[in-house]
Amino acid sequence: MQWIDITVLEQINTIKQATGYSVIFKHSTRCSISLMAKKHFELDWDSIPANTPLYFLDLISHRDISAYVAETFQVHHESPQMLLIKDGECILDSSHGDISVEEITESILA
Repeated sequence: MQWIDITVLEQINTIKQATGYSVIFKHSTRCSISLMAKKHFELDWDSIPANTPLYFLDLISHRDISAYVAETFQVHHESPQMLLIKDGECILDSSHGDISVEEITESILA
């Protein structure tokens, strides 16, 4: 698996318009909890179906995009935060210790 870096607002619109599943991981490069959540996520992400795009947002470098994600998918901003998007709608939103690859995988395979 490999991250797709989100660096421009248009990528959020593309995710919103896509069919199927996408994952957005919002990460703070200044937060040790966020780093631990990211590492834990990466240890287990092989269980996520391979055709699922995994997007990575450095919210320190791209605060405007982070705010746009919250607005577009109608979620409260948190960091770290994981969103599972299905057909343009956020169906799962978790943060901190609640971020779970298992929950993402179960939602996709259900």
